[in-house]
Amino acid sequence: MAIVASRVRYEEKQIFATLESRGIAYNHLDSRSITFDPQMPGEAYDVVINRCISFNRGRYATHAFEASETLVVNTSQVLEICGNKYLTHLALRRANIPTPRTALALSPDSALAAIETIGYPVVLKPMIGSWGRLVSKVNDQDAAEGILEHKKILGSLENRIFLVQEYVNKPGYDLRTIVIGDEVIGAMYRTSSHWITNTARNGKGVLCPLRPDIVEISLQASRAVGGGVLAVDIFETADRQLLVNEVNHTMEFRSLIEATNIDVAGCLVDYILKQVSQL
Repeated sequence: MAIVASRVRYEEKQIFATLESRGIAYNHLDSRSITFDPQMPGEAYDVVINRCISFNRGRYATHAFEASETLVVNTSQVLEICGNKYLTHLALRRANIPTPRTALALSPDSALAAIETIGYPVVLKPMIGSWGRLVSKVNDQDAAEGILEHKKILGSLENRIFLVQEYVNKPGYDLRTIVIGDEVIGAMYRTSSHWITNTARNGKGVLCPLRPDIVEISLQASRAVGGGVLAVDIFETADRQLLVNEVNHTMEFRSLIEATNIDVAGCLVDYILKQVSQL
């Protein structure tokens, strides 16, 4: 077994400790230093766990390992969908899962038109990203024009593709569930006085009971993107309608452990060993 990660965070330490406590041999591969040569296969592994912070490093490492017929958790198919917010939205909509209204725009002019159609306030998101970074709430046309102009001048292709989403007036929290295989192992509310509730942006995790509707929509979202080890981010509106916002394929889970005392790393390792046994 190998775990691919650059920075070893709390989550990776938990996975390492679980493997060591069970006597399971593993290698930690730093994604910044490994190379792949299709003509000279490296060390063979039964399974690789992708824990890369960088989406692109994780993406190419996953494809490279799969090319040598190694099982990777999560798979490249899941990674490609979950790593791109628009592809995630398409997968969810194809499965008829409720989501916030979302539009893709390929130029500043079409982005402004999409914003006007959806109606202020809206949220502008990068296509690829995490931790609530570069996510902007846009309240009026002046703000929209300013943000779109900045993104255009930043120059990269990714900054010239715009994801426009309706602003959902959450009641001070959103929900995060963790789905491993066909089981929702736990959930938490992420609470904040700010409209961005990510724990990476100082949101606080609080235990959320696993209501049947939360379990069902989480499993539906997991199946829609291909399954595996996933975190599902859900908005709950004032009338208790659930909307899936995003699905994360290399989630952090420290806050959920602190809120629920669930052994996420243990559940993850159990799932992976089961997958290996079925090879």
